Amino acid sequence: MPAARLTTTTTRGGSVREERLDADAVLATITRLEHRIAARFPERGLTAVAGRLRVVATDVRDASRARDPLRLLRTACRIVIALLVLLMVAVVVLALVELVRQSSEVPALPTLEWLRGLETTINDAVFVGIAILFLWLLPTRVERTRVLRVLHRMRSLAHVIDMHQLTKDPERFSPAFRPTAETVDNAMTPSEMAGYLDYCSELLSLVGKTAALYAERTTDSAVLATISDIEALTTGMSRKIWQKVALLPVDDGAPRRLA
Repeated sequence: MPAARLTTTTTRGGSVREERLDADAVLATITRLEHRIAARFPERGLTAVAGRLRVVATDVRDASRARDPLRLLRTACRIVIALLVLLMVAVVVLALVELVRQSSEVPALPTLEWLRGLETTINDAVFVGIAILFLWLLPTRVERTRVLRVLHRMRSLAHVIDMHQLTKDPERFSPAFRPTAETVDNAMTPSEMAGYLDYCSELLSLVGKTAALYAERTTDSAVLATISDIEALTTGMSRKIWQKVALLPVDDGAPRRLA
């Protein structure tokens, strides 16, 4: 299966400026794998899982092509922030003007009155500052929630793929194997089981690649941590799959050797 390629951008001097995963290449690889699974195991549910991964990868690709899905929200927040800054400045100026006016009318204005006016001004400034901070972080929080929701779908897909390989036990091909009434009948030859497990491993790898597409355009620590968790999860699941493949017999009955 061709690997999803990296897009490399170079400067005029020939030096590498950046390398990015190509979302179109990842999607094409998933689509090709879906067709391969459907051709070899048309009656298995793994084809539907590959289709679900293709839908998720399509959503990720479309999101990466969009200029900025939250552009209107960012613009609106910045406008409101600018208005709040003007409001805060106006409140401070008006409060100072009022205190100066009162002190001119009443030369012996008590210090307590000055402190009350100053306290009111500070409280107003604090509340406005909190509102500004909330509006400044709002687009980031909305984007984080949206991305984490998609990453949660990918994590669920990884577990679904893992469920498909759980009952594919190479022990059933051992001469000493004795089935029980609860033994699941897979009706697979060793070669078919090896191919099925290989497809599961490829799907898990592509789940990790699809999640990594989000790492190309974010610096959010929560998102990056979730992506790392998904990559570690899929790598661990693939390792278990290849341990099974290594135990499958080949045509001559000897254990399968992996390159």
